[in-house]
Amino acid sequence: MKLSLSTQELIAELQTVTRVASTRSAVQALSGVMITAEPDSPPELRATDMEVGLRVPLQADVARPGAAVLPARLLLDVVRSLSADTLTMELRAAEQDVELICGPTTFHLHTLRAEDFPSLPSPVPESRVVLPAHAFIETVTRVARSASRDETRPVLTGILMSASGQELRMVATDSYRLSVKVTALTAALEGSLEANVPARALQELVRIAQQTPSEAVAVSVGQNQVVFELGGIVLSSRLIDGQFPNYRQLLPESVEHELRLATAELTDVVRRISLMAQKNAPLRLSFSDGTLQISAQTPDVGEASEAIPVPFHGEPFEIGFNPEFLRDGLESLDTDELVLKLISPLRPGLIESPDTGEFVYLIMPIRLNV
Repeated sequence: MKLSLSTQELIAELQTVTRVASTRSAVQALSGVMITAEPDSPPELRATDMEVGLRVPLQADVARPGAAVLPARLLLDVVRSLSADTLTMELRAAEQDVELICGPTTFHLHTLRAEDFPSLPSPVPESRVVLPAHAFIETVTRVARSASRDETRPVLTGILMSASGQELRMVATDSYRLSVKVTALTAALEGSLEANVPARALQELVRIAQQTPSEAVAVSVGQNQVVFELGGIVLSSRLIDGQFPNYRQLLPESVEHELRLATAELTDVVRRISLMAQKNAPLRLSFSDGTLQISAQTPDVGEASEAIPVPFHGEPFEIGFNPEFLRDGLESLDTDELVLKLISPLRPGLIESPDTGEFVYLIMPIRLNV
């Protein structure tokens, strides 16, 4: 393998692909990035941690085809340190290294075992569904915060993604809160899909999409893998085994109070008062006729409260929420107003986008000490 390319081009692509390389695997090759220059396909960079895989095209002039695996983070640091605009990379099989020449600078980087680097899944044409990129990005962004980070419950670390007709739907929950986002599409999809995809993979794809403008994301679902195509970049991920919770059963059919509030005002107050909700202290929402008082108190730290006018009528009651979870729900809205639905101090609360209900955020309460 021998190729030449732009230093800045290589830095940009390495920054993308290195994020996927493993930092914990006992298999050394998984901590590397594979550089491929195959005769029948354009050069590319590949990385995987066995859960998420990434293939990024590389603009390079290939003098001799081949492939090599180099330590991902070391290679990125080396290329970042170079001063000339172009560089050449050549695999020296006898020395088991890659010679990297950039201006007056020469590096010899020892290769990792290419035999240990796994092959990455390819798109499955018969199951391919093409989604508008902006709708995909928005939908992931709105629900991703609710996905669990607890690896002991892997089914909750995913986002349930489904698409058919003119609708894209994503659902995430960590059992303390639940996000549902339904996005209406302007054109009907050809085909349909449903899969529980690791939230990490979808968030990585959003990050790539924000740096690589593209009008569409192609998704193909196989038996235990999903493959995304975005502007020449291919991201693959394992699917999560197990049954995703029946989230529809968690959404209450009726509520006692339904309040329409200004999103920005409520969000600002929650952010302010949450500063005094430390060491697992709850955020208290106290409702009385025409008023909502939001307060928090942490022993040895301090306390805060603020009242805002709300269209509440009925028996006063107080409910407590995890301040971070409540803030996440409010910040996931993109509407000027929201609908807050409440049942009782010990039943979940709901935050919804008004009128359409295209975004629903359910949050479990915290039992308050009187």
